[in-house]
Amino acid sequence: MPGISSDIISHMLSVNPAVRPVRQKCRAYDPERYEAMRAEVDRLSSIRFIREVDYPTWLANVVMVRKPRKGWCMCVDYTNLNLDCPKDSFPLPLIDQLVDATAGHALLNFMDAYSGYNQIFMHPEDQAHTSFITDRGLYCYKVMPFGLKNAGATYQRLVNHLFAPQIGNTMEVYVDDMLVKSRTADKHIPNLFAMFAILKQYKMRLNPTKCAFGVASGKFLGFMISHRGIEANPEKIQAILDMTVPKTVKDIQSLTGRVAALTRFISKATDRCAPFFKALKGTKRNITWTAECDMAFSELKEYMGRAPLLSTPEHGDILVIYLSVSASAVSSVLIRSKDNAEHPVHYVSKALQDAEVRYPDIKKLAFALVVSARRLRPYFQAHTIHVLTNQPLRQVLQKPETSGRLVKWAIELGEFDIHYKPRLAIRGQAVVDFLSKFTEPQAPAAT
Repeated sequence: MPGISSDIISHMLSVNPAVRPVRQKCRAYDPERYEAMRAEVDRLSSIRFIREVDYPTWLANVVMVRKPRKGWCMCVDYTNLNLDCPKDSFPLPLIDQLVDATAGHALLNFMDAYSGYNQIFMHPEDQAHTSFITDRGLYCYKVMPFGLKNAGATYQRLVNHLFAPQIGNTMEVYVDDMLVKSRTADKHIPNLFAMFAILKQYKMRLNPTKCAFGVASGKFLGFMISHRGIEANPEKIQAILDMTVPKTVKDIQSLTGRVAALTRFISKATDRCAPFFKALKGTKRNITWTAECDMAFSELKEYMGRAPLLSTPEHGDILVIYLSVSASAVSSVLIRSKDNAEHPVHYVSKALQDAEVRYPDIKKLAFALVVSARRLRPYFQAHTIHVLTNQPLRQVLQKPETSGRLVKWAIELGEFDIHYKPRLAIRGQAVVDFLSKFTEPQAPAAT
């Protein structure tokens, strides 16, 4: 199988030469696993992904993992090798930014590379370091296998190089997940043609069973993307809806973990989960499940059953942010106004820790804005932000006698184009939901 030329890229391990190599002891397997291992070794040898090796310095065991439907997947335990490889700090794209840049397009094309990592060759000097044990002998990879440290960074470096003119314009790429987008139907074929020309030039192959062309919506990086906006992954929502009442610490941890994966879509996620965290304050094995927990669990399921569609702001949009505080958390919702209605862009929520719990309400409100600016920095950098509040937030942040922490926050917020406006009429169910359960603190009396 052809791969990307080593003149373009190859995967280097950069193993510390001062480190003593590790040769794992040979593990025993049952007959079924041995049979699956032999079949996979034969397949990889026939397509020249692996070769036999003598006297390797590093040696790892094979791990056979049963596939969800049928068959086995052969992995290699590179734990020891990975520990002695330095981290490649090449940056991966921010998923939220890729998703935002994709939503709102008329036609989408979702693509996945065929054995993507295996299309990149190992550097010749590092091939022997990938050696692994089988019952037929010792082999090493000639191509970049899954499980190696920095493999994702190497692949991202490759696609950034290949598709540099397209990324951010007609294409978005996250490691081996590729997407070509078109605002209008007449641009669809030219955009695809440009992408396929690059694939052909560099001999990169796609997996046709995992590609979809010319569709109006689809799943990308765990989100449902369409011309309408961004929706939560239905499978992740269903996982919460199908849960029974938690009975153990592990059950609650599973619930809060599933919520954490969807916080962008959940209004006041931390406040909604507060009763569950309280339930963990029992013994290590038992939880204290209360009527408050029951109510919170039911309300969470009801909310997830109608999780909001998130909008994507366009260049020049003025975005609005609403803030909310409670005894244990600060929250916000970023809003985009369109067609005389308010549409949510992103929800933010953070639990208060230690001294933060004792902040006066107006200081909590300022903290909510700072947390939002940190979490939503790309939005704050690219857009004018209107903070809608009936509290004297601007005066508190800008008065001369402001405390040290507030001065620091004011300086941090100063780099953004933030304006403070009174909160008047509310337009949009998202804002109604956000403000219905918790209200802003009462404004302090004038002095």
